[in-house]
Amino acid sequence: MTGEGAPMGGPGESAAGEPAGESVAEEPVGEPAAEESVAEKPAAEEPAGGDPGMAHDDELSGRLALAIGRFNRRLRSPSGGLSHGQLSALSTVVRKGPIRPGEISTIELVAAPTITRVIADLESRGLVTRTPDPDDGRSFFVAATDAGVEVLLTARSDRARAVSAILRDLDPDDVRALREALPALEAAAQVSYQPVTPAKH
Repeated sequence: MTGEGAPMGGPGESAAGEPAGESVAEEPVGEPAAEESVAEKPAAEEPAGGDPGMAHDDELSGRLALAIGRFNRRLRSPSGGLSHGQLSALSTVVRKGPIRPGEISTIELVAAPTITRVIADLESRGLVTRTPDPDDGRSFFVAATDAGVEVLLTARSDRARAVSAILRDLDPDDVRALREALPALEAAAQVSYQPVTPAKH
């Protein structure tokens, strides 16, 4: 979501942290069986006359996909019954709203029909409202309700506690390595850290 946070499941935390932008925060990559096959797959051999770094790129892609998928599953929490993608879209609305659906789609990197379904679901839960766009009769603006802001803040707090628990189990050197890798991970996810500050309506 390059909002929260990370891919749509309706749609991604941000950046709920995440910031479709959860990535549109974001769903686990692949099913468990598929992930195991990635882990067990031998490293690709360097193609004859090919790029010497190709095999290393394949290994990086597989290991990163596996790690992200497992990490996402460890962070799953009730979150008001919302997926990572829905939380990411909600995060974008909280930060940027009132905002048009097309703009949410661009930020969350998902198709317009997906965002339309996500908005309808969030609205049915009382987390967002829509108002007509005076400049375009076919469009509308989406804004977060107080309940939507509260759900997002609670979800982010729950996920932050879960991450803290994971980090406590790691060696200090591993924690330091993760901190140093954050800029690259944020660039790959097309998100930048921003605190949850509801847009002024």
